[in-house]
Amino acid sequence: MSEKLTIANWSPDDQPREKLRDKGTQALSNAELLAILVGSGYPGVSAVELMQQILKDCNNNLNTLGKMTIRQLTEYKGVGEAKAITILAACELGKRRQAEKPEERPGLTTATKIYNHMHPLMQDLDVEEFWLLLLNQNHRLIKKLRIAHGGISEVSVDIRILMREAVLANATIMAVCHNHPSGSIRPSAQDDALTQSIQQACQLMRIHFMDHVIVADGLYYSYHEEGRV
Repeated sequence: MSEKLTIANWSPDDQPREKLRDKGTQALSNAELLAILVGSGYPGVSAVELMQQILKDCNNNLNTLGKMTIRQLTEYKGVGEAKAITILAACELGKRRQAEKPEERPGLTTATKIYNHMHPLMQDLDVEEFWLLLLNQNHRLIKKLRIAHGGISEVSVDIRILMREAVLANATIMAVCHNHPSGSIRPSAQDDALTQSIQQACQLMRIHFMDHVIVADGLYYSYHEEGRV
């Protein structure tokens, strides 16, 4: 008996996982996307061809596909209960995504807004933490990452990690933030040296270094507001 035609056995031009990786999700047809989920067809019919057949019977309408039952889907050769459940779960996720509002990214345009955003995370810490804030060109937060968790008076930060994370996130603006558990917002010599090194690295990478904010409970220090970046 012939083996099922799995994605791994397809020709390079007919492998939707690789196509998605190399060209993005929008390059794939509905059948190809569903084929990634079901993984295999049956002897003589690939997963893509199987999903094309099912979609054709649904007038190529995903809403119609989502209204099918497990019993109806398992009537197709090559579709067992597990594949039918996977298909319906994917349709339900698509429906739920459509119903949800896009996540609102906070705008961090000033040191005060950075402080207000980070203070709840840092106000009760008894050791220093160093955070990286990656922003798009509209100063909307892409993501924030805790880079280091250290002692009472200082943390060790690898600038290469900051640059790598910024590049991976396609960030055009960077800000950094750390806390002083002592309650003093006066920057140390190490803070000054680190800020200068980050600024130089950002200049090389053509990333705008917005600010370095030092957070204490109820107070903050901004290198930008002090005219130092």
